[in-house]
Amino acid sequence: MSIDLIVDIDATIADRSPVKEQDWQDWFGVWADSLTPDIMAVGEYEVTLLIVDDAEIAKLNAQYRQLDCPTDVLAFAALEADVPVVPQELIDETLSEPYSEPTYLGDIIISVTTAQRQAAEQGHSVRQELAWLAAHGLLHLLGWDHPDRESLESMLAQQDAMLRSLRNAEVFEAVTDLRSS
Repeated sequence: MSIDLIVDIDATIADRSPVKEQDWQDWFGVWADSLTPDIMAVGEYEVTLLIVDDAEIAKLNAQYRQLDCPTDVLAFAALEADVPVVPQELIDETLSEPYSEPTYLGDIIISVTTAQRQAAEQGHSVRQELAWLAAHGLLHLLGWDHPDRESLESMLAQQDAMLRSLRNAEVFEAVTDLRSS
């Protein structure tokens, strides 16, 4: 399983972003390897990650959610399925050229400005906050949502597991349990 990650760090904040493109690639690669098939079906995927400031995410939040304020992360899923899968008709082994295009999951937009503020408020690193927000966005692209307390707790537990997988793969500093954040 793999995720082809397209990273676009807004030029106005590129020098303030504590996470470089290769780090994002490493993190999403670890997640692709560690997520179980019930969360992310085996396959090839593509995700766009945009790193912006509060002004840019506030525009998007107003346009798509009718909320006139910045937020930490937005996720725009390209699929409606709970767990993305390649349609069965495209897996026909009799074809001379089997289907090989990655499934586009959607876009994740993260505000570094809000992440910096939230990290300071919670007493952890900005890198940890950005990983937390990226994990949250990826889960939304995979069909997760949190309309009630129970589903929110389940999603937060999965985010904790995703951050632990980064630590276990030694591509990230020690991570604390962020559910209390």
